[in-house]
Amino acid sequence: MTAYHTVMMKPQDKVAVALAEIPAGAELDVVCQGIKFKVVLAEAIEFGHKFAVVPIEVGEDIIKYGEVIGTAVRAIGIGEHVHVHNLEGKRGRGDLTHVN
Repeated sequence: MTAYHTVMMKPQDKVAVALAEIPAGAELDVVCQGIKFKVVLAEAIEFGHKFAVVPIEVGEDIIKYGEVIGTAVRAIGIGEHVHVHNLEGKRGRGDLTHVN
């Protein structure tokens, strides 16, 4: 198995980030605070881009670095690229602010 560098900050994160381009089909062991996630990439992941380390259901929060960064707009499988095509951002969106 070739070592590819990734980063995942919190065990509750649902994504990890590629620290170099990683080809489709690459088998990764993503380790975060002693917890290992086995991932086979469904597609190539570019430097700085996210990929799922656990299955994510439609409407589920996507967590990166321990923070919610958005909501899945479709089901996302382990090893899939997580980006604007399957994630709707929540940060900085005034239209999602609830007034009581």
